[in-house]
Amino acid sequence: MKNYANILIFIGLILIAGTVSSHSQNPERDDLPVRGFCIAAPSPDMVNKFIDFMEEELAPRRVNTLILRVDYNYEYESHPELVSENPLSEKDVKKLVKTAKKHQIRIIPQVNLLGHQSWHSTPSKLLEVYPEFDETPHVELPEKYEWPNEDGLYCKSYCPLHPGVHDVVFDIVDEICDVFDADAFHAGMDEVFYIGDENCPRCSGRDKSELFAGEVNKIRDHLYAQDRELWIWGDRLLDGETTGIGLWEASENDTHRAIDMISEDVFICDWHYERPDPTPVYFSMKGFRVAACPYKRVSVGIAHAENMIRFREQAASEMKDNFQGVIQTVWTSCGNFLKEFYSEDTDNEHSESACFKAMFNVVNAGL
Repeated sequence: MKNYANILIFIGLILIAGTVSSHSQNPERDDLPVRGFCIAAPSPDMVNKFIDFMEEELAPRRVNTLILRVDYNYEYESHPELVSENPLSEKDVKKLVKTAKKHQIRIIPQVNLLGHQSWHSTPSKLLEVYPEFDETPHVELPEKYEWPNEDGLYCKSYCPLHPGVHDVVFDIVDEICDVFDADAFHAGMDEVFYIGDENCPRCSGRDKSELFAGEVNKIRDHLYAQDRELWIWGDRLLDGETTGIGLWEASENDTHRAIDMISEDVFICDWHYERPDPTPVYFSMKGFRVAACPYKRVSVGIAHAENMIRFREQAASEMKDNFQGVIQTVWTSCGNFLKEFYSEDTDNEHSESACFKAMFNVVNAGL
């Protein structure tokens, strides 16, 4: 049965979107509190080049939030069995932290939790070392991955109700937050296709929204006890069918109702890459702080920035500060991105670096 409250909300969003085409060039407009950049953590041999990028490109553009996707690419002492090849050392991390603090850039490390525990035919380090945590052990990773497939396999998930999983992942979370001197942690939580599997002895028959919300709140509570914030991607909290957004940037496996079950102090990174769906309004109406996140379509990045500026200008005082800003996402390696960024052929509609430059031109206009 359709959720008619959501339908009415999204009719409102469509009407709002029709009025948001460009922001007013107001030199006194409010600044966006979050001006972010998200990228895979650099490999050890790229640390110095990335520091140069922070100094020469991020800081001048007034980027103040840097999400580094670390996962298991760090020399963890708590669980050395989970360390990937060619990991960052503590010395590498401290160099990044020093530069970030110099320019008042807040680093938020990310380790994918719940979903993204495999990629195509390769398990993550967590499931490689601890296969008992697998939500769907009956689904075998194929030698040659294709989508779509009979198993509905995109990425594996760990079982959120396994009695041993949090003892391991929370050690990793604590260690990576400590070494980055971080007051927030990004848990990923996006594109969770496997949850509440009917073959799981712990999760079978359970409400998938409750399972997802339970995992979000468990991670949030662990971080909160250490005065740290939880950040997540927002796609699993959107109804992909009602909105027409679909199963990638929203949920079609019944996790969307979790939005009414999780703590409102969780920060939402609302990613939309093909068009600038105005769902930050929905998250704000639910009481969440939110940032809009583009990828490599220049027009979408510009629209996200213009929308968030306009939303802050037009929102009621109770909602204004929920519209926090924008975060450019990069999904190639750090090395590949820097190569593209400094090349001469980046001024096109489908480029991460071009999107980044264009979006921050809007963010900084008139300030």
